[in-house]
Amino acid sequence: MNAYMDSSVILRLILGEHDQIQGWKDFDTLVTSDLTEVECLRTLDRLRLRFSLPEREIVVRREALFLILDAAEVVEMSRSVLKRASDAFPVTLGTLDAIHLSTALLWQDEQGAGIAMATHDKMLGQAARAFGIKVMGLKANRSIFK
Repeated sequence: MNAYMDSSVILRLILGEHDQIQGWKDFDTLVTSDLTEVECLRTLDRLRLRFSLPEREIVVRREALFLILDAAEVVEMSRSVLKRASDAFPVTLGTLDAIHLSTALLWQDEQGAGIAMATHDKMLGQAARAFGIKVMGLKANRSIFK
């Protein structure tokens, strides 16, 4: 299985938070956007400033980020990604989530292979499901048919 990882998944991993997605070694290909690096580094910088995290802690977290990014196929935020992200979606999405979903959709189309969306973001997960993409990282939703 191929998996697209958004920033929420990677941040939960590098920050050692609970409910991380397990089994990364089972995926054939890990995919993410180069936007992910920016989002994660900005988050680490905010944490450093707001919570006075020690430099060595920041170094360890940044190193973990770059190890994950090195293991992934990082897709450039190309003009085609941005154009797709500016199109309509079946659910309301913010700009960054639209870029993540567009990247996953375009990667899937270009590779001719399915991809799962690894996210802890509810709206991004709903949008991915609306395109028939399997979502991991969200707690199971109740069926409307119960």
